[in-house]
Amino acid sequence: MNVASILDGKVLLSSEIPLSKPTIAYLQRTEQLLPIRSIEHNLTGMQCKRCGNQKRNLFAQIDCGRCGHTHLYCRQCVESGRVLACEPLWLWQGNQASWLWQNEPCHWQGSLTPAQQQAADVITQAVATQQKEQLVWAVCGAGKTEMLFPAITKAITSQKRICLATPRADVVRELFPRFCQAFPETAMEALYAGTEDRTGVGQLVISTTHQLIRYQQAFDVMIIDEIDAFPFHHDPTLPKLAARACKEYATNIYLTATPRPKQRRLIRQKKLPVTFVPLRFHGHPLPVPQLKQEFNLRKKYKQHKPSAALEQLLHAHNQTRQLLIFVPTIEWAIAIASDHKATFVHAEDTNRKEKIDQFRQKKLQRLVTTTILERGVTFPSVDVIVLDAGHSVFDEAALVQIAGRAGRSPDDPTGNVWFIHQGKTEAIKEAIRQIKSMNKKGRK
Repeated sequence: MNVASILDGKVLLSSEIPLSKPTIAYLQRTEQLLPIRSIEHNLTGMQCKRCGNQKRNLFAQIDCGRCGHTHLYCRQCVESGRVLACEPLWLWQGNQASWLWQNEPCHWQGSLTPAQQQAADVITQAVATQQKEQLVWAVCGAGKTEMLFPAITKAITSQKRICLATPRADVVRELFPRFCQAFPETAMEALYAGTEDRTGVGQLVISTTHQLIRYQQAFDVMIIDEIDAFPFHHDPTLPKLAARACKEYATNIYLTATPRPKQRRLIRQKKLPVTFVPLRFHGHPLPVPQLKQEFNLRKKYKQHKPSAALEQLLHAHNQTRQLLIFVPTIEWAIAIASDHKATFVHAEDTNRKEKIDQFRQKKLQRLVTTTILERGVTFPSVDVIVLDAGHSVFDEAALVQIAGRAGRSPDDPTGNVWFIHQGKTEAIKEAIRQIKSMNKKGRK
C-alpha cells in the first residue's frame, strides 16, 4: 500500500500512525513526516493544534509518564486520544496520494426521479466547476443519498478525494454498506468511535464530524449531511474541523431537510446557492402529524401513571407496521419501555447498534428512543409517536425530522405520526406548518 494514501491530508499523534517503527523513522529522517507542536503558546494564550481549542479551562496539567515532567494536555479532544504538550503532532509532507483511475466507478442500477435528477445535476456541476458552496434543501425521504451518486462519480473519475460527514454514528453505519455496494472499486472507509472499518485509506470517507479531527487539507469535496443537526449545529469546533479538512479550492455540499435560520437568511440574501427538492422519491407527501392533547402529562409521568393517549394509540395500533416511540429523556425511555414491554435505545446505550439492527430486521415490533433516531435512519414501514412533543428537546427541526421517519417506503408511503402534548408549542405549530408547506410545494 502506498504510504501517501495512508498519511496524506492527516494530522496524527504518534500512536495513530499505522506503520512500523522503522518505516516511521525513515519518513521522519527523510522529512516526509513533519513534527509540529501539539499545544502552542501565543500572544492570546494557548491553542491545541489538533482541535483548535483555545479555552484556558479546557487545558489541564498532568504528571506525564512519557517524559517524567508535569505539563499541559487538551481536555477538549481527549476522547480522541490525549494530546500532550511533550508529544508532537505529525503532518505528511511527501507526495500527494494518488487514487485508482476509474472510468465508471458507480455500479448503482437505480434511476432518479426528475426532482432528484435536477438536484443531482446541480451538485455535479458544483463539483465539476469547483464551486465553493451549494446547499441542497430536500424534504425527509427525498432520497438525498442517491442524488449524491452522480457528483461522487464525477469526483472519483477526476481522481478527487471525497468526505461525506454526518452527525451520528448510526448514520455512518447505515450509509457505509450502501456506498460500498454503489462504488465497489473505490477505496473507502467508515469512521466513528469504535469503528470496525478504519483502514487508514479512503478516497471516499464516510465519517462522523468528530472524526475530522485527524484531517487537514485532505478533501477536494466535502459533503456535510444534516448541516442543521446536533452536534454540528451546536458545537463551533466541528465546522472549523470540517473547514480545516478541506483543500483550498474544495467544493462544500450541504444537505438538509430543515435548514436553520442562519442558512435561510443566507439563502434570502443570495449568499448561499440552493436547490430545493420538495418531493419524496416515491412521490407521496410527508405525513402531517396528528395532535393528541393530554393534560398533566409530565405530572403523570412523575407519579408513575400511564399516558392515556399513549395507551389508546398502542391499543389501536395497526400491527402490520412497526412503531417508533420518541421520548424526551433517557428516564422516560426506560419507564415507557418497562411499562409496555418494549425495547429502548439512547445515545449511551452500549447495545444501541444491536437493538437498531434488530428493529431493522423486524425482530422488534416497538422501539422506544430518544432523539438519536430523529434523522438519518430509514425503516421501511413504521408509525411514529412523539410523547411530550412540547418538551424543549423537540424543536421545530427535530419534530419535522421525526415525522419524516414515517412513510419512507414506496410500498408503504402513508405512515402515521402522532404528537402527544400537554399544550401546543411554537415548535409544534411551526413543524406542522413547515410540513404542510413542503407538501404544497411538492404538489406544484
